[in-house]
Amino acid sequence: MNIINKLTIRHLKENKRRTLVTIIGVIISVAMISAVATLGVSFLNLMIRDHIATNGEWHVKYNAVNEEQIQAIENDDQTKKLILSNDLGYAKLERSENKGKPYLFFKEYNSAGFQQFPIELAEGRLPFTENEIVISEDIANNAKVAYNIGDKLTLDIGKRMLAGEENPLGQNYPLQTDENGTTEELKIQATETFTIVGTIKRPTWEQAWSPGYTVIKYVDKNALNSTRTVDAVVVLEDVKGSLYKHSETIAKENGINSVSYNDDLLRFYGVTNNDNLRMTLFSLAGIIMAVVIIGSVALIYNAFAISVSERSRHLGMLSSVGATRKQKRNSVFFEGAVIGAISIPIGILSGLAGIGVTFSFINSYLEGALNVSEKLKVIVTPASLIVACLISIITIFISTYIPAKRASKVSAIDAIRQTQDIKLSRKSVKTSKMVRKLFGIEAEIGLKNLKRNKKRYQATVFSLVISIVLFLTVSFFTENLKKSLELSQENINFDIQVINDQMDKDDLLEFTNLDYVTESTIVQTAGLMAWIEEDQLPHELKKQVENDPSMLKDGKYFYYVRLHGLDKESFEKYAVKVGTDSSQFANTETPTAIIVDHISYQDYESGKFVETKSIETKVGNTIDLVRLNYENDEEQYVNTIEIGALTTQLPMGISSSGPGGLDIIVSEDVLTKIVSDSETTKNEIQAELYMNSSNPMATQEELDKMTDSGTHVYNVYQRRQEQEQMVVMISIFTYGFIALISLISIANIFNTISTSISLRKREFAMLRSVGMTPKGFNKMINYESIFYGVKALLYGLPISLAVMYLIYWSLRNTFEYGFNLPWVSILFVVIIIFVIVGAAMLYSIQKIKKENIIDGLKQESI
Repeated sequence: MNIINKLTIRHLKENKRRTLVTIIGVIISVAMISAVATLGVSFLNLMIRDHIATNGEWHVKYNAVNEEQIQAIENDDQTKKLILSNDLGYAKLERSENKGKPYLFFKEYNSAGFQQFPIELAEGRLPFTENEIVISEDIANNAKVAYNIGDKLTLDIGKRMLAGEENPLGQNYPLQTDENGTTEELKIQATETFTIVGTIKRPTWEQAWSPGYTVIKYVDKNALNSTRTVDAVVVLEDVKGSLYKHSETIAKENGINSVSYNDDLLRFYGVTNNDNLRMTLFSLAGIIMAVVIIGSVALIYNAFAISVSERSRHLGMLSSVGATRKQKRNSVFFEGAVIGAISIPIGILSGLAGIGVTFSFINSYLEGALNVSEKLKVIVTPASLIVACLISIITIFISTYIPAKRASKVSAIDAIRQTQDIKLSRKSVKTSKMVRKLFGIEAEIGLKNLKRNKKRYQATVFSLVISIVLFLTVSFFTENLKKSLELSQENINFDIQVINDQMDKDDLLEFTNLDYVTESTIVQTAGLMAWIEEDQLPHELKKQVENDPSMLKDGKYFYYVRLHGLDKESFEKYAVKVGTDSSQFANTETPTAIIVDHISYQDYESGKFVETKSIETKVGNTIDLVRLNYENDEEQYVNTIEIGALTTQLPMGISSSGPGGLDIIVSEDVLTKIVSDSETTKNEIQAELYMNSSNPMATQEELDKMTDSGTHVYNVYQRRQEQEQMVVMISIFTYGFIALISLISIANIFNTISTSISLRKREFAMLRSVGMTPKGFNKMINYESIFYGVKALLYGLPISLAVMYLIYWSLRNTFEYGFNLPWVSILFVVIIIFVIVGAAMLYSIQKIKKENIIDGLKQESI
């Protein structure tokens, strides 16, 4: 070790406070980098594990493959596990008491399938020969048909077919019936005999409205031939973007007609074949990484730069005894290396420990509130550690470069006299006369103090600006992440839906009194049309009209309208939710309605999720409703409604229309009045019941007993729960991210300001020595805090807005909605920046006030 490096280490030891403050600054920065990387990796790992636990693990599925094709797939070097799967068909379940589930649904798996899919054995064992089966325990519990382990069943197995249709119906389609009974038939393909060897819990893939109870049998690869086909489901060795091209190549080479992918799972690996989504992911990751790195550089830079004047005298003395520019520069680099060697390991461990403590609190909430079996784990990958170390090393180098360059240029005389930072020209410290008139001489002195040492002042403001940008950018990013998730999810706000074309409102009412039902609404819907003026069209429709003017007739666009009538109690609740008075909508003579003027939908042509206006209108306008006779294309005037309120909220059970569609909400009395003059429209009204239940499965069992085969009962509780879990987990991630950035920003501000204040002891002692009172001193410090805050906001807010728009722009590749400023976050930042700066200043000043004036005047920055 050369003499310069030895002197640098001695200087670090002698100035323990400055060294400690610098180390803390670097530790905070490294902790932020490692924590953000670990948080992202751990969260994605949770999503992957939760999806696998619920839906099974697979990546690629080759549909309808034969023995030879299976062999080629199995021999592929990317195939880690090969699962054979097949939907064999349906068989009649004799004596079933559930009229909506009259079938047994046979699904085949090989041994790997039993391991990779969530098949939970309740009793007995799994099958391992082709004539063995396990049956769902719901056959006994729900259908009330008792089978025992060891029983032999001889069944006719076939496909569910509708008259005139070529494709068979699957489990996602409920029993198809009309007023005369079932319209579907079971086309028998084989008769087989099976032995029951066990029972299983109802699988997650079996929807509540599925017409068949799940039965699983074993499929033997050796029993396959060139004519019998199954689906080959593959778990890959390495999940990466090239899997799409690779699987298509495998399919093409082996004559496989169809390949599908587990898109829900693959997106958690960051893999997608949607170019827009891929661009969105990469651009978002780039922007957030850039913000984190810039924040890290700022934290570490301030730790070095704010105290460079304190080090300058030491460097000047080295220069006076013959140290070259290169040696002085390398001295600062060496200081950075020493501090980095101490801080990086501590910072990484601190970041991991912080995430671990956070996860321990979050896991108890996840398990209790969401009934999620999977827990957040701290996932540390070699890549994330290496990236954190590299970014930290690079940021330390960048942060020390400017101070090192400055140090190399300092002359010996200026450094020893410490005149290079303090500029006392009249122009440099000139302040406006308005400052003294408005705020007093204390404010003027405070402003002059800041201008005397611009480097230190600018370093502090820079630190504040970075904190503002970090917080607002992350807040905007996380809110838009939640918004994007909500757009991509189905808007399910109910547990059970009941539909029967032959039932009216009164028939459905009897179901609302079932046990466990907590909330219910009956929605009666009439399908109508309306001519809307061109100037009332939203932006998306105007673009379509510009490309094809023939879409207009006499300057109007033909909208399809869904007129929804809610029962009295439901309409009153909805009006409160919308923020209006339900009484103004009660007059049936002059119908008044609530218009849902926002829609969200997926544009399948572009692959985008879009949120936009459904119509550009205002309260007080009217809409003429018409009915179109499709047989002769004649229009029949129905009624005119007045717009009483506009809202983005949808009532329970109603989903958003697409572009060119309009949802109009009225009370059932108004609906009856509107369609009373049109007997055809009146007869076409569809009544549907939506319910929430504290025990949806028990409610469904009661419904199954009370309804016939013509009633469709959709229990979407499980799907709704999955969506709510997803939203809550994203919320936990986003708020955790915001909390992490907030704490780091606050620590950065306190670190920067306390260091700056500690370097001004001599200055403050001088002011007190010439008669500045404690009250005047406090006043000066308060004004300095205000100056810091105002300056930081003047720079921080515009920069934040620019970064926010970049994030919004990157999201527009996949999600399209309006750019909205986060006013709450901006207001929070404006208030909190003054609070934190003031608190940091007062905290630091309290220690200085206790020191003796003579000692303060004698102190030198060394």
